[in-house]
Amino acid sequence: MDNYLKATAFFDYDKPEVKDWINQQLEGVQNDPVEQARALYLAVRDSVHYNPYVFQTDPRTLSASYALESRESYCIPKAVLLGAAARAIGIPSRLGLADVRNHLSSPKLIEWLQSDIFRMHGFIELYLNGRWVKATPAFNRQLCDMMKVEPLEFDGVTDSVFQEFTEDGQAHMEYINDHGVFDDVPFDFIVDGVRAAYGHLFEADGQPAEVTGSLQQDVSGR
Repeated sequence: MDNYLKATAFFDYDKPEVKDWINQQLEGVQNDPVEQARALYLAVRDSVHYNPYVFQTDPRTLSASYALESRESYCIPKAVLLGAAARAIGIPSRLGLADVRNHLSSPKLIEWLQSDIFRMHGFIELYLNGRWVKATPAFNRQLCDMMKVEPLEFDGVTDSVFQEFTEDGQAHMEYINDHGVFDDVPFDFIVDGVRAAYGHLFEADGQPAEVTGSLQQDVSGR
């Protein structure tokens, strides 16, 4: 389990700003791993807004500290932030990667990706009560309210993964490919996978083209 508890360049809970944030989130929370994991999950889910347009190939942008600094990121760094916070309090964590088909994305995002498949969707697995439990803190509550999707909760006992259907019965998320779990962020694997799926998003120098906006703006029509 040691590898799932280490601080790394991505799971960088050893940085003072990350430590301070973790302590703030756990103030007044019962000294119980499940309760602490639940509190950290909600903090990551709602305090860092989900925005897929901010993807970059700078490794730093996939770290826990960067997600916390920017307060705007996508599924992988948000999962890493939760995983790093968990490791900091002795809860083993590992990153999971999968491809998902998103049935409720914005037209702008689908046009940008030229696909309704999100390659390299990230979630985190936490080791609680003797078993690995999935947690997906990607979509913040405000975005979920705008999309009329119930925000994902996490009880520390059952897997928290994207709902297959929305409240009104529309198709929402479909998991179509599992890439496995990792004790650290497989940076090259992620970037190579994204580049292979969305080559049109990259400039001749191999860097992603700059894009402005957010999914919340897409949904709100602003």
